[in-house]
Amino acid sequence: MSNAFFQVPIAKNEPVLAYGPGSKEKQELKKELASMKAGSVDIPMYIGGKKIYTQDKRSIHPPHERKHTLGTYSHGDASHVSMAIEAALKAKSEWENMAWQDRASIFLKAAELLAGPYRAKMNAATMLGQSKNVFQSEIDAVCELVDFFRFNVQYMTEMYSSQPESAPGIWNRLEYRPLEGFVFALTPFNFTSIAANLCSAPAMMGNTVVWKPAETQIYSAQVIMEIYEQAGLPPGVINLVFVDGPVAGDIILKHREFAGIHFTGSTGVFQHLWKTIGENIKNYKSYPRVVGETGGKDFVVAHPSAIAKEVAVALTRGAFEFQGQKCSAASRAYIPASLWPEVEKQLKSDLADFTMGSPENFTHFINAVIDEKAFDKISGYIQRAKTDAGATIVAGGHFDKSEGYFIQPTVIKVDDPHYITMEEELFGPVLTIYVYEDAKWSETLKIVDETGPYALTGAVFSQDRYALSEAFEALRHSAGNFYINDKPTGAVVGQQPFGGGRASGTNDKAGSAINLMRWVSPRTIKENFVPPTDYKYPFLSEE
Repeated sequence: MSNAFFQVPIAKNEPVLAYGPGSKEKQELKKELASMKAGSVDIPMYIGGKKIYTQDKRSIHPPHERKHTLGTYSHGDASHVSMAIEAALKAKSEWENMAWQDRASIFLKAAELLAGPYRAKMNAATMLGQSKNVFQSEIDAVCELVDFFRFNVQYMTEMYSSQPESAPGIWNRLEYRPLEGFVFALTPFNFTSIAANLCSAPAMMGNTVVWKPAETQIYSAQVIMEIYEQAGLPPGVINLVFVDGPVAGDIILKHREFAGIHFTGSTGVFQHLWKTIGENIKNYKSYPRVVGETGGKDFVVAHPSAIAKEVAVALTRGAFEFQGQKCSAASRAYIPASLWPEVEKQLKSDLADFTMGSPENFTHFINAVIDEKAFDKISGYIQRAKTDAGATIVAGGHFDKSEGYFIQPTVIKVDDPHYITMEEELFGPVLTIYVYEDAKWSETLKIVDETGPYALTGAVFSQDRYALSEAFEALRHSAGNFYINDKPTGAVVGQQPFGGGRASGTNDKAGSAINLMRWVSPRTIKENFVPPTDYKYPFLSEE
């Protein structure tokens, strides 16, 4: 029984540790990396609180060291998807009726476990399994995920406290119920934090979840499940399955109790899922919530008044951190002719200073792309640019997968602003630049807005406030996260809620109450303390 209005701890962003030479955190992480690298794990699925192993064992390899095996995971089939749905539905009643403060406590504890005893393990798993350097892992797998847990608890309580007005003699209340049925979380490889948030955000609001991560994120997904269990998450609330996408979709999207999907991935997959949901709409108990963050072809556009070095550094970091495998990564840039020589010089200098290799060596800025499929796709675009007229490799251009999936950060300069690498999402360390005439600022903004179907992130650099105002209006619908004199990556929970429109998703803003609102079905409650006893209204009386 709750007999008080509880206040949760005020959410604060988790500090990013520096991992400087000789630091305690660096020593702990190196020890954990060595231990995990030397060991071998056998990762099960987690269904209804039980660890499920199968005979179909599939190996896990670091993208930067193909010949090394980190362990195996148990690949499942349709029967495991059905088991997970049954477990989620079985757990639902008790979970949704749990007091909100107890649900909050579980995820606040998860945040403290991650920030403390699990910090090194989560970073090591992400670095080894997804080939992230220590800084990229720290800001993602630890700090952002801690922030998701803490801030979502705060947003949940703020949402619950939002109540309607009441007239005299009436008490109006608003109850935020979880959805009927189960939620499907389909998560990507590139952000450990996104994978955990996509399943935990609906769960926090009282829903139960079937979670299917990307195959290339399973190594760190297991650590997430360990943290959930240690935090006291009841069995069946989040069920982790390792199955092929079509197998999961065929069962889940036809199930009567399917209540919604929380998705991050490609635009094509999301559109297929949406189409399938539409085709099955008459079979569902309720209209499913469809929440997705999909592709991006994110831009940086510089005005002639911009400072060249600031633009170049924004491109260096925005395009090439985590090998460009961010939905928000700078992928196309529009640079005025007067600025281009200095920007080009700085870019070349930065890229020449990069070192590339295993994230286990903390001096490497660049690591491997995620797998062979990604390597082949990205290197194919680079190879094409080497021979196409109107395209010039300004920097980089080399790639090699003999040891790991390594692609040198590559800058392509093009004569046509609609060249293929200016329009298609590559999801790798490739930046394409179009140099425009200084006098064509307004025309260039129109090109930026009309290029490609996406609208996720974008950045404008200028020292001229009139030019910034013009860009702000011209690019109003071009990016859900818009940056002024900053790179288009690095959104922080509680500061820049993340998501885009057009073909980039439903823009439900992860890291905000906007997203949590999608996982509840409000019920309005009106209580009349003294109900009327006569049907007649005053207007019926004669004057």
